[in-house]
Amino acid sequence: MTADVEMKEVQALSNSVSSAGVPSTLQHMKEIASLIESGAQAKEVRRIVRAVRLTMMLRRKLRAPLVAAFLGYVLTPASEVFAKLSSYLPKDDDHDMDVDTAASAVQGPAKHSIPELEIYCYLLVLIFLIDQKRYNEAKACSSASIARLRNMNRRTVDVIAARLYFYYSFTYELTNSLAEIRGTLLALHRMATLRRDELGQETLLNLLLRNYLHYNLYDQAEKLRTIQLEYTDAKESLLQAARKAPVAARGFRIQCNKWAVIVRLLLGEIPERTVFMQQGMKKALTPYFELTNAVRIGDLELFRSVADKYSGTFSSDRTRNLIVRLRHNVIRTGLRNISISYSRISLADVARKLRLDSENPVADAESIVAKAIRDGAIDATIDHANGWMVSKETGDVYSTNEPQIAFNSRIAFCLNMHNEAVRALRFPPNSNKEKESEEKRRERQQQEQELAKHIAEEDDDF
Repeated sequence: MTADVEMKEVQALSNSVSSAGVPSTLQHMKEIASLIESGAQAKEVRRIVRAVRLTMMLRRKLRAPLVAAFLGYVLTPASEVFAKLSSYLPKDDDHDMDVDTAASAVQGPAKHSIPELEIYCYLLVLIFLIDQKRYNEAKACSSASIARLRNMNRRTVDVIAARLYFYYSFTYELTNSLAEIRGTLLALHRMATLRRDELGQETLLNLLLRNYLHYNLYDQAEKLRTIQLEYTDAKESLLQAARKAPVAARGFRIQCNKWAVIVRLLLGEIPERTVFMQQGMKKALTPYFELTNAVRIGDLELFRSVADKYSGTFSSDRTRNLIVRLRHNVIRTGLRNISISYSRISLADVARKLRLDSENPVADAESIVAKAIRDGAIDATIDHANGWMVSKETGDVYSTNEPQIAFNSRIAFCLNMHNEAVRALRFPPNSNKEKESEEKRRERQQQEQELAKHIAEEDDDF
């Protein structure tokens, strides 16, 4: 594209086009296009990130005539990509006049589309089709965009490509054909690794894990350590993911907290009450709060009741197979409470208090007590002759190594969190180049503020 879309002339272009009567939303999209172009020319990825973020703010205002007019502005009408993307848009006679008016208003000199803008057009059309619930067209558009990305190796495209990867998987999930793209996702992840596209690798890894989980392919999901009984590693990963997730990603944070609660319960820990009272999560975490309460007091009957009451929720969250494993933890917690409360108690009373419903509850209670003693869960002995469980006197816990072990684990957690934060630090790709001048920085910030202000005003009017 020519110099009339340079960042320093965005405001002038805004005034001239607005006076011509072009819809303001289209003008915002043109300014986003100029932001992408300037970012590509300067190899400044942060500008493209801002452009994608501003696009999401305009998402609900997208209409077929508007998207068509933008394609006509950015792409050459005779090009193959223009014809392909235009074919996905619905043809509505009622809006033909709007399209003609907008298209005629944005006519300019001959266009020389850059790859970043071409890929951005794919993203824009794909978002529009998904919002309009045209899933079959969105599926075809996403496949075409991925085919185009395979032949493109530019770091300034990586941000937009990561979004396309997500919507590519999303469209196939909406059409119940997620298994079809598993091989493609693996190939794309390999390609992103070879190209050192870190954002693409992270996005594709999450999509692959979601793909495996959707079909319960836990063996293939090597990173899903919860299913492989590696609870400690799973707990650290889940808590770290919930901590690093943005506040706006509420659904993701809710899922992380659900799995983290289950993992902590399997480890014998009881999550704090504040975990379930987080803003915007209380209702979603209610089943897990009641489940935690049942495990905390060691009531097997209450545990069964909660599991049956919220069986549908646990099944949809795909946590039911882990909750089944919690039955042993509930029994062990109840047994620990009995051991603390009674210095001596018959195995029959133990079975009754634990509410064991087997054919031979006394024998089961004896087996459970023996296993708990062997694992160190309780400090007791079994009098087989009289059928008693005899608890030993509780000593001073501070005379043991337990406080030191607990303190050491907390220190290790803090040090690990610090190391992860250091490793996660990122710097601009051109940090070793000449810094942006103060005048250019002020001009850029002013233009971005004006664009954001225009979008906010349009949101209020809408």
